[in-house]
Amino acid sequence: MGYRVVVAGATGNVGREMLNILAERQFPVDELTVLASRRSLGTEVSFGDKTLKTKDLDTFDFTGWDIALFAVGSDATKKYAPIAAKSGCVVIDNSSLYRYDADVPLIVPEVNPDAIEGYAKKNIIANPNCSTAQMVVALKPLHDRATIKRVVVSTYQSVSGAGKEGADELWDQTKSIYNPTSEVPPKKFQKQIAFNVIPQIDVFMEDGTTKEEWKMMVETKKIIDPSIKVTATCVRVPVFVGHSEAINVEFEDFLDEDEARDILREAPGVMVIDKREDGGYVSPVECVGDYATFVSRIRQDSTIDNGLNFWCVSDNLRKGAALNAVQIAELLGNRMLQKG
Repeated sequence: MGYRVVVAGATGNVGREMLNILAERQFPVDELTVLASRRSLGTEVSFGDKTLKTKDLDTFDFTGWDIALFAVGSDATKKYAPIAAKSGCVVIDNSSLYRYDADVPLIVPEVNPDAIEGYAKKNIIANPNCSTAQMVVALKPLHDRATIKRVVVSTYQSVSGAGKEGADELWDQTKSIYNPTSEVPPKKFQKQIAFNVIPQIDVFMEDGTTKEEWKMMVETKKIIDPSIKVTATCVRVPVFVGHSEAINVEFEDFLDEDEARDILREAPGVMVIDKREDGGYVSPVECVGDYATFVSRIRQDSTIDNGLNFWCVSDNLRKGAALNAVQIAELLGNRMLQKG
């Protein structure tokens, strides 16, 4: 049994990656259509060995389609997702619009697959923030063993998390530094991103937290456990693809670093690369194009009773966005098939 699938926002970084992953994982597609805004209408995109032309999102009729993967941003999602959902098409949304809606499940399939049962309330499923997705994949198996009290995380997030404009700005600024006759002032980011780091992702909130940091806190609670305390500092770094996170965890119960390493080795979606030698860890360059969330540098935190530190890296365009959305579609399909 195959599905009629829509990819909305097919010309963007995440939309193209969704198409790649649908093909790579051989998702059971009977029919596929790709949608874009009118300014991108007719743009060609690849799906396996096929080339597809985008259709107009504004006039598309979702009736009779099974699953729609949305990668169009919150404003467009607010307009078009309810239309698709009311037409009977299940929307899997990559924007932040529905993540905090109590009637919309927020899913990371390796972590909270049973939450998908709630999708029918609005016919919409939310995909979490990219920095949250990779972190909870690593946290959940440890939480099941020793119960997490508190997480302190510092992120090192790549420019592709800000879309094509972010990647272009890093590229153009880097070139301009070696060619002083051309200057590229910040547009997408608040300050120069080339050869720099920026401790701001998204807007500031009243308490001094940025929206990205707030998202990590709220989404971790919704996905894993509302009692977990999370504090985050999110930083944009001059890396094209791949988010990195330095994570400190305080548990209710003692968890030895060796046991933690064994638990993570067996955890779905996690790859442990942890050798205590030069280069015995994974950097963002090495994770690009991979499905896994990589964990390295697992070690006891001697400053608290039940603490661990570790390093977490993942391809933000994959696990942080497109892969997770396709995994949700796979989970949805399996549950639909089981019920059918």
